[in-house]
Amino acid sequence: MTPERDPKKIVGRVLHVDLDNNEFIVELPNGFVIPYDILEDDDFAKGDVVLVSADLTKVRPAPRHLWREEQWIGIVRLVLKKEVIVDVGGRIRAFPSPKGFKLKKGNTVEGADSAGIQRVLTKEPIRYLDLREDPVSAKEFRTKPSDYPSFDDFGGFSEIVERAQELIELPLRKHSELAKIGARPIKGVLFTGPPGTGKTMLARIIANRAGATFYQVSGPQVLSQWYGQSEELIRAIFDDAAEQDRAIVFFDEMDSLATQRNDNSHEASRRIVGQLLASIDGFSIDTNVVVVATTNRPQDIDVALRRPGRFDWEIHFSLPPLEDREVVLRTSARKLNIRGEMPHSIIAQKTESWSPAELAAIWSEAALLAVKDERDVIVEEDYFGGFERVASQRARVVASSREEHAEETQ
Repeated sequence: MTPERDPKKIVGRVLHVDLDNNEFIVELPNGFVIPYDILEDDDFAKGDVVLVSADLTKVRPAPRHLWREEQWIGIVRLVLKKEVIVDVGGRIRAFPSPKGFKLKKGNTVEGADSAGIQRVLTKEPIRYLDLREDPVSAKEFRTKPSDYPSFDDFGGFSEIVERAQELIELPLRKHSELAKIGARPIKGVLFTGPPGTGKTMLARIIANRAGATFYQVSGPQVLSQWYGQSEELIRAIFDDAAEQDRAIVFFDEMDSLATQRNDNSHEASRRIVGQLLASIDGFSIDTNVVVVATTNRPQDIDVALRRPGRFDWEIHFSLPPLEDREVVLRTSARKLNIRGEMPHSIIAQKTESWSPAELAAIWSEAALLAVKDERDVIVEEDYFGGFERVASQRARVVASSREEHAEETQ
């Protein structure tokens, strides 16, 4: 091939040579690949660096150093006879066994696609936390005391509230007295029930009442693709909580974080469950910490976490009955600017099987209607209008869920 002289050139690399079809494939830095016919003077091999003309029609050889190949860092997962399996950013890849040094499972290595594994960075896996400029702090998971609600903000469910006070607030306040009696400490309480029933709010109210430090962690927030990060986060939170006079460690959506372990479980999931078990079992006699977790799928939580001494206490949050619905509606409106007597009993009768969150949403819609009419006060008309809006939205969601369920069962 005659060298082209276009001053605007793109650096590329030969990705594949196919002599049977008389063509070779060039990879560009942006990931695009372009096929070219092999001409009489061409003598390209896989890995050769080339210069491609601006119109992408001509190719000529170029010095190898012009191709700036990106280096990668990965964790060795398996060492075979002739190959090494490496986890590179969550992707499992195979490379030829390097010459001149041996590898072991767990090594952190550096390499490049064309050169393979080039060197060992550390004997142990480098975790994401090791790469952070600022070490992870459990303080990131604490909520501010000013954010804690009170029982004035929680409507209905008197039996649930009383039981939560017995299982969480009382043991935190009377920790030393229970220890003198010799009672087994309550370590974990599971809040079960559908979304929007006030599980998170009640846990924060109890923390406020007990004067406890509150750590709020969601299951998806802890999950990570980086090796060891999730376990380190859990460990840091429990260690920090153990140093407090009183603390509640609150896990939302526990079923997404600690699923049942089996032969098909992901390695990260098994490690997380193991760390949770170790942290809860590691409480000393002086540790004044209660772990609270929420789920609407308790059957999906690993069975080991439900054994005595862990999450062996359960409080179920059901949807509010008629009387509690009216209490929720009144409570939700407590801080609003309202004119006249509101028909709470009528709305309560129309909202069977509604969650407290859905009931509270009526007031949000009512406020929007009031502002739309250029008023700074909610009237009865807004209240009914808010109900109609939420009811319509709820009907669409229910219908959509039924359609999805029907498709899944077909």
